Amino acid sequence: MSETMADFEKELEASLRPINEGDIVEGIVTIVDEDAAYVDFNYHIQGVVKRADFSDDPSFNMHTVKEGDKITAEVISTDDGKGNVALSVKNAVRSLAWDTCRKYLEEAQPVTVKIGGIVNKGVIAYLEGLRGFIPVSQLALGYVEDTNEFLGKTVEALVITVDEKKNRLVLSVRELLQKRQQEEKEARINSLTKGTILEGKVEKLMPYGAFIDLGEGLSGLVHISQISRKRIASPGEVLKVGQTVKVKVQKVEDGKIGLTMKSLEESAPAEEIDNRPKISYKDEGEATTGLASLLAGIKLD
Repeated sequence: MSETMADFEKELEASLRPINEGDIVEGIVTIVDEDAAYVDFNYHIQGVVKRADFSDDPSFNMHTVKEGDKITAEVISTDDGKGNVALSVKNAVRSLAWDTCRKYLEEAQPVTVKIGGIVNKGVIAYLEGLRGFIPVSQLALGYVEDTNEFLGKTVEALVITVDEKKNRLVLSVRELLQKRQQEEKEARINSLTKGTILEGKVEKLMPYGAFIDLGEGLSGLVHISQISRKRIASPGEVLKVGQTVKVKVQKVEDGKIGLTMKSLEESAPAEEIDNRPKISYKDEGEATTGLASLLAGIKLD
């Protein structure tokens, strides 16, 4: 008996709760006619959903609504003039759709949409029943010359703008592709281990070192102190842009790859090379290799 009273008190409290326009409620269809459906949503008066408030689809038929159906609707008026609470299913669907799109935006969750129309400076794609816009600059990583090529295609994108008040929903294929490229790059970098020997091409020379293109979008730096065992004043003394070189991974830190070349050199110890005297040449005349020159100064008895 106590449980029954508790249930009764709970239902009474729910039925007396305040209802405001814009609230989303759930209820059970109790009566259906040609023009409307009446709904019990645990309130002291019933709700009513007119045919026009079910869907914008002109082919919608009230015969698809059955007694006992559970529906979610938005309160559009607390009094329709006939003692009912006016409800709208299509508004609720739309409101929940905006909530869902906001969640996609906050969580950076990829969504799959179909391109359903071409407009000026972009294309149209529907998400959760809402009309979304993809600017032409956000359709691909590169330049898109003809947007008509995308019509009817299914693409993955990120939601980048959600503004319910302005009815503005913007998506980007480009941002998703860039994000995945970056994730793949980071995975490749993190897979490198110290001591790994790689082959690459010199892509840029700087006073402090050389950048080496390792392929697959990866680039590493060989500091000037790691280029050669002999002392050099600039990387250009031993390297040139476009040259293929072998390098060893020295460290991977904060997404950057540190490389070394001198440890791969097959030459004398560093101390011996570093202390080699520097030789300068001066042009003091014509060099000759004639026999007379070779025999000059030799006395014969």
